[in-house]
Amino acid sequence: QVQLVESGGGLVQAGGSLRLSCAASGRSFSRYDMGWFRQAPGKERQFVGSITSIGNTAYADYVKGRFTISRDNAKNTVYLQMHNLKPEDTAVYYCAAREVGRLEYGYWGQGTQVTVSS
Repeated sequence: QVQLVESGGGLVQAGGSLRLSCAASGRSFSRYDMGWFRQAPGKERQFVGSITSIGNTAYADYVKGRFTISRDNAKNTVYLQMHNLKPEDTAVYYCAAREVGRLEYGYWGQGTQVTVSS
C-alpha cells in the first residue's frame, strides 16, 4: 500500500507559477506510476498528467507546455510544476498512484487547493 499527501497549493495570480508536491509513504514507490488530477467546483475530476515508474510523462492538452511532472524516487515524491497559470486552472489537485501493470489508480491523496485569480 501507499499513502499520498499533497502540498504546495495556494493562491496565485494569473500568469504565475506553483509547484505541487506529493509525498508517498510505504515501500516500493519506484514501482508505481503516478498521476495528477484536478477537480473544479461543480465539474468532474479531470486528468492533468502522469509519470510512469521509469519517468515517461503524458499531459492533457489543456496543460501541455505549461505543466511539468517529475519524480524523485529517493525522496518518494512526485512534483507538478505549473507555469503560466490561468483562472481555469483553479481546482483541487490530487495525486494518485497506480501499481505498474494496473489500469486504475488505486491510491489517492486528500488534495490541495489551487486558486488562480484574474
